Amino acid sequence: MNNSVYILEDRAIIYINGLDAKDFLQNLISNDINKVTDNSSCFASLLTPQGKFLYEFIVVKHKSGYFIDCEKSQSEEIFKQFSLYKIRSKVEILNLSNEFVVASFGYEKYISIDGSKDILGFTFKYREDPIILDPRNKNLGARLIINLEKLYLSLKKLDLKDDKIENYHIQSHELGIVSKNLNKLKNKLFGIECNYEELCGIDFKKGCYVGQENTARIKLKNKLSKRLLPVHIIDGELIEDEKIYNNGVEIGKVLIDDEYPFALIKFSDKNFNKDLIFKGKKGSFKIFIPQWLKI
Repeated sequence: MNNSVYILEDRAIIYINGLDAKDFLQNLISNDINKVTDNSSCFASLLTPQGKFLYEFIVVKHKSGYFIDCEKSQSEEIFKQFSLYKIRSKVEILNLSNEFVVASFGYEKYISIDGSKDILGFTFKYREDPIILDPRNKNLGARLIINLEKLYLSLKKLDLKDDKIENYHIQSHELGIVSKNLNKLKNKLFGIECNYEELCGIDFKKGCYVGQENTARIKLKNKLSKRLLPVHIIDGELIEDEKIYNNGVEIGKVLIDDEYPFALIKFSDKNFNKDLIFKGKKGSFKIFIPQWLKI
């Protein structure tokens, strides 16, 4: 069993609390807040009114409110966006990133802990702190959200050994799930093109939320023609927003060009073939389709 744990210092925790917290979130996020209980957490996103991607996060029940586990580079903007929608709602929005930290460890380790269940998003308390089986894909392992002061004692009791955060990002990228540089996706693609249906991040049965109309239309009219897919660089480098061609036809665009790259690809175009090596201005690369994505 792998006892590695990754302290995700690039994650932030926002806390939404108050009488209207549940309804407030239900009217905004792409998933159904009713799924979030003491024993269940969910993955969700905040979209533009047109259904374009803005932010994504994991929602976890905490006391009388909800933890929002998000990428730190997006946290200030998420805080501002929630505050913008607050208006007269009885909610309190706090940034608790200086107090709480997110630690991630493997699925096998998670399943060996008393109280765990093999259910996506399953949540239980370990010494009063929530452990969550990642609601997107169980191969991402589990997350512990914990007060910084208690972190190392709990890791010791769980027999977890601190590992490099880069290894977490490598695993996520190999799975085909974005874990870094989410700001590079902002406003550049629809939420549904981020594979949120397959990652359990959209509920098509819930009522209205910001961006719901276009999201539902793309789904119902079978208009989903592009998807966010991971890229393996063979040599050289990628350029952000560089267009990808095959046979002189544009089949996609590089959105994240850093060490864990992703591109928006016209996956059903006859000029796209996952086995091809594509040439860019400064390098060559392959685009791969994750196993969990049945396209």
